[in-house]
Amino acid sequence: MIPADGRILAVDWGEIRIGLALSDETQVLASPLETLVRRAGKRFPMPRFLELVDQHRPVGVLVGLPLTGEGGEGPSAVAARTTAGTIAGRTALPLVLWDERMSTARALGAIREQGGSPRGRKGDVDALAAAVFLQHFLDARRPIRG
Repeated sequence: MIPADGRILAVDWGEIRIGLALSDETQVLASPLETLVRRAGKRFPMPRFLELVDQHRPVGVLVGLPLTGEGGEGPSAVAARTTAGTIAGRTALPLVLWDERMSTARALGAIREQGGSPRGRKGDVDALAAAVFLQHFLDARRPIRG
């Protein structure tokens, strides 16, 4: 379980690009952080990831689970689970897997809504997608006030 106070680091796993996002200390707002690039067939860029963990000192990690439209797990979800296990082992931080379906589509929609174009901005899109599902996670954890 991720503690309720402190930064959360979100990981949007991809074959080539891994989008990262970070929450604020109060876990109210998610912001894109960085996109890590992995060459085909190479491992997760753990050295840079660990530098970011050391720099931002998150209290937990949220890894996006790319489920199919029907909610099943395909090869991408299996790879994300493997990456999550590696991250958990290397950081010793609490880790949660979170359904990331539609986060990239929402990120693309947000860019277009602001009058921008995703052309040539794949890295920005991946980090923004991580921020989208991190924000969803933060909102889902927030107590309902009546």
